Amino acid sequence: MSEIYSIALLTMKICTISTLISGIIAIFIGFNLGINDNKIVKVMKVLTNAFTSLPPVIAGVLVYLLFSKNGIFGPLSWLYTEKVIIIAQVLIVIPIISANIYPAVENIRTNYLETSLGLGISKFKTYGQLLREVKYQVISALITGFGRAISEVGAVMIVGGNIRYKTRVLTSAIVLENNKGNYGMSIRLGILLMVISFVVSLLAMVFSRRDYDKTEKS
Repeated sequence: MSEIYSIALLTMKICTISTLISGIIAIFIGFNLGINDNKIVKVMKVLTNAFTSLPPVIAGVLVYLLFSKNGIFGPLSWLYTEKVIIIAQVLIVIPIISANIYPAVENIRTNYLETSLGLGISKFKTYGQLLREVKYQVISALITGFGRAISEVGAVMIVGGNIRYKTRVLTSAIVLENNKGNYGMSIRLGILLMVISFVVSLLAMVFSRRDYDKTEKS
């Protein structure tokens, strides 16, 4: 049982860090895609939406090649560590969070920009105010990103190596135990993953509902 807790804690740690890093980058991307409206932005929106369905193994292979012995970042010796798992998850999660944020920004773009320009608010303060305006959408997007990260298995196994107590997370542990025929352990890990996923989905629904209620009242 202690090993299950160890796997669960490592999973939560890696997914939380990758979601926070992804969120910082994705919020910036999502805000810029939502505020601006030109040909380049339109192309970026298409690419962002396209990358939401990027096969995770592609991200895993890319990170593996970059951090393998002969890769650009090979000297760092990060392959088969938590760091590369986080990097792979960041590549997967950023488009998902961005794609969930920019439509919300688009909905308030016209009125918001007119108000900001009229008051002469700086760009930094504009972004801060915008974050407050779409906070529920942002939180919901972050939760969705976390859910995607915690359910990832292909990229995690490629770059992490599924090393016991080091890079073995819930999804990769489930695959391993199932292949070993240890179905009892596999089921326990699966139930734990389902519980976490259910809680994450419930939180996303709560924040989405709050955003809907806010929209209805306004």
